[in-house]
Amino acid sequence: MAVMGAGLEGVIAAESRICFIDGEAGILSYQGYDIRTLGEKATFEEVIFLLWHGRLPKQAELDELKAGLVAHREIPAGVESFLKNVPKGSVPMAVLRTAVSMLALYDPLAQDMSVEANQTKALKLMAQTATIVSSMDRLRKSQPVVPGDPKLGFAANFLYTLTGKKPDDVMERAFDVALVLHAEHELNASTFAARVTAATLSDIYSAVTSAIGALKGPLHGGANEDVIRLLLTIKTPEEAVERARTMLAKKEKIPGLGHRVYKTLDPRATFLKNMAKELGERTGHVNLYEISNAIQAYGKEAKNLNANVDFFSASTYYSLGIPVDLFTPIFAMSRMSGWTAHILEQYHNNRLIRPRAEYIGDAPGKAWIPIGQR
Repeated sequence: MAVMGAGLEGVIAAESRICFIDGEAGILSYQGYDIRTLGEKATFEEVIFLLWHGRLPKQAELDELKAGLVAHREIPAGVESFLKNVPKGSVPMAVLRTAVSMLALYDPLAQDMSVEANQTKALKLMAQTATIVSSMDRLRKSQPVVPGDPKLGFAANFLYTLTGKKPDDVMERAFDVALVLHAEHELNASTFAARVTAATLSDIYSAVTSAIGALKGPLHGGANEDVIRLLLTIKTPEEAVERARTMLAKKEKIPGLGHRVYKTLDPRATFLKNMAKELGERTGHVNLYEISNAIQAYGKEAKNLNANVDFFSASTYYSLGIPVDLFTPIFAMSRMSGWTAHILEQYHNNRLIRPRAEYIGDAPGKAWIPIGQR
């Protein structure tokens, strides 16, 4: 058996129509649409439909999707009760993982593996994951849960239910674009975990719970949390350069710089950089953008390190008033669109995913040693 790259790097593990990445050229596309086009023109709801169906929706289809997201926003009473009673100080990603798994217990379609049932469950997961994240934060602060506004789109409604304030057009658009940019990214760790679980023909709730568990790991999710925590310890761009210089000299990783796939600028980072600047100026956090820009410029000059999607999303989310430890749950909320798209695709043309390992242990056939002689 041939030796593979560590971490399955470079190994083709599935055929998919959903996402294309060229890391050398800095290209990312969803169902054939370049991320730059989607970032400029699409709404998150249009991207959800695109990922699930392989094409852009007609107006009636988009209206139906939006209505479905509104209709399914409410979470089961048992899940809300769980959110009210989680131990103080619980990690939000652990709470999200458990709450999403619990949704299956209250869904009469949970074990129905028909195409129609799985599409309905994907819609429920999109709507209810957002409710779980905003409700979780409100309840841990002893604040009342804010009922959704059916007149608001997905992005605006989430910010409203999280903060209790309806966002202005700029804030809504910034968050909507952030959701579009985080929606899908081929066979990253969490998506692959979801497909492995789906390939056993386990239910969609189990598959997305696997994905959330993978995203919880600091080597996958959480990078933008690390970025903002770094930025908040720095006061000026000049200090930022010195901090970056010191970190690189010590061979410490600067969070948000560099990417496993992209060898050039992450195409998503440009949008987020512009949004971070605009939101920073509007909300009094422009210093975070300036500090970020200084770190990025130094990383590029010193080690040819480019910003990835997490780098400028950190200050973008912070300027929107989002608590730092919700950054990764919001990533999961957006990526639920991509996860469910991959799960539905896996079900459509399924084969159990069962790779092999390159054995590096002792030679087979070792002699048995009686316990008294060991």
